Amino acid sequence: MARKSPPSPVVQPKVHLTADQLQKGIDRLEQRIADLDAFDLNTLKSGTSPELQALERSIEDTLERYFGVNTTAANRYKAAQELHYHQMVWVSGMPEPNYKAHTKTNIEAAKALLGQAINALKADLEDLGPSLLARATKASSSAGSSRVFLVHGHDEAVRETVARFLEKLGLQVIILHEQANSGRTIIEKIEHNSDVGMAVVLLTPDDVGCKAGGQVEPRVRQNVLLELGYFIGALGRDKVCALRSGKVEIPTDFAGVVWTEMSGEWKTALARELKQAGYAIDWNKVMC
Repeated sequence: MARKSPPSPVVQPKVHLTADQLQKGIDRLEQRIADLDAFDLNTLKSGTSPELQALERSIEDTLERYFGVNTTAANRYKAAQELHYHQMVWVSGMPEPNYKAHTKTNIEAAKALLGQAINALKADLEDLGPSLLARATKASSSAGSSRVFLVHGHDEAVRETVARFLEKLGLQVIILHEQANSGRTIIEKIEHNSDVGMAVVLLTPDDVGCKAGGQVEPRVRQNVLLELGYFIGALGRDKVCALRSGKVEIPTDFAGVVWTEMSGEWKTALARELKQAGYAIDWNKVMC
C-alpha cells in the first residue's frame, strides 16, 4: 500500500490587531530593518555567526508576533528571516562560497520583505482611521531619522559634551537656540524641529526652589521640564532619554522616563537607548 503524505498544515486566519498593536508592529519592523542595516558582514564564519542567528530569531519573533504562525501574511514574509546562505551540495576541492556576498543579497531581500510587511500594517491601520495612519507615518519617518533633539539648561559644558558625543556617532544634533527663528515663537520652533527619532534631555541643577515653607533645593529649569513633557507626548516615553548631571531632583511625574546619571558608562547607556529607538550605532565610536 502506498504511503500517504502527511496533510499540509491548515492555514490560520489573519491576526487582528488593535491600533496600538499595529503601531508597535510598525515600530518593531522598522527596528529590524535598522538592525539589518547595522549588521557587520565581517562577523560571518562559514556562512553564519551568532550575531546573524540572533538577528534571524529576532525577525522571526517579530513576524510571528504581528502576523501569526502559518497565516497567509506570515508565509508571505517568512523568507525575511532566512538570512544565511544555504549550500545544497559542497564537494571537496570546490571553491569556498562567497558567504558575504550571498548574505548581503539575502539581507537586501529581507529588508524589502519587511518593508512590504510595514506597508501591510499601515494599510490595516488606515482601515481603523486616517488620523492613525498619519501618526504612524510620522513616527516611522522619525524613527529612521539621524536627527536628535537636545534639550538643555544653562550648563554649557554638559551640553557641549553630549552634543559632541552625539555628533561623533554621526547624528545630527538639534539645539533650539541654533535654529532659525523665522518669526516663530519658542513653542512653534520646538514643534517645527520635532521631526526627530529621539530627544535627549539634560537635567542639570540650574535653578533652586521649594514648596512654600520648604527647604530650597537644586532644580531643573522650567523650560527643560516643559520640553521634556512635550517630547514625551510627541514621541512617547521610549523615545526620550534624560541624563542627570549633578544633584537635582527628578520630578515624580516623569518617573516613567528613562534616565541615567551622567557619570561612568553614560555614553554606553545613551548609545543603547539610541539603538533601541532605531538609530544605527557604531559601537567602535562609542568606546573610543
